Amino acid sequence: MVKQERAVRTRKALITAAAEVFSREGYRTSSLTVISRLAGVSSGALHFHFPTKSALALAVEEAAADRLRAIIERCEMFEQPQGPIQLVVDASYRVVEQLEGDCVLRAGFELGGHTEGLSSTGRVCDLWQGWVASALEQAHGDGGLRAEVVPGHVAAVVVAVTAGLEELGRRDSRWLSHPTLTSFWRLVLPQVAPAGTHVPL
Repeated sequence: MVKQERAVRTRKALITAAAEVFSREGYRTSSLTVISRLAGVSSGALHFHFPTKSALALAVEEAAADRLRAIIERCEMFEQPQGPIQLVVDASYRVVEQLEGDCVLRAGFELGGHTEGLSSTGRVCDLWQGWVASALEQAHGDGGLRAEVVPGHVAAVVVAVTAGLEELGRRDSRWLSHPTLTSFWRLVLPQVAPAGTHVPL
């Protein structure tokens, strides 16, 4: 049991360290030696858990996807009665807030497209886009979007902005802020929501 708990701690430390290094240095130029040193484990221990850098990156993506799912579930649990558009807006704020302080979630967005072999359910951007599109489809069906609006197109824009803020936020944390996202929604909401719709930001 103690051995098993130690293995879980080691694996978690490696995933966190890898996320920090991938987020800071990029996947291609990152070093497994640097990751193992940051995690405080030997290279042998790293290779025991993750035989390749790609395997470690996939584990980071899966952990990031789990964190994104947790954000979505919390928003659905507490904020759904306000409607699907409000749900998407609120979830976008939660994601951007977490991106600022969570290196695993940041790395998940960064790693998209750099690794192979992971199903679309593990790709953070794909997961985010699928959920946003589904919520906006519901809004469209309920009359919460203008009739001419295509939910999938709006979802693609929301995901592009989220990923863009993550990219810019690695250089300047001010991009990952409430005011920046508020500016985006103030531009977008009047174009997609019926006249008179009030969505608190």
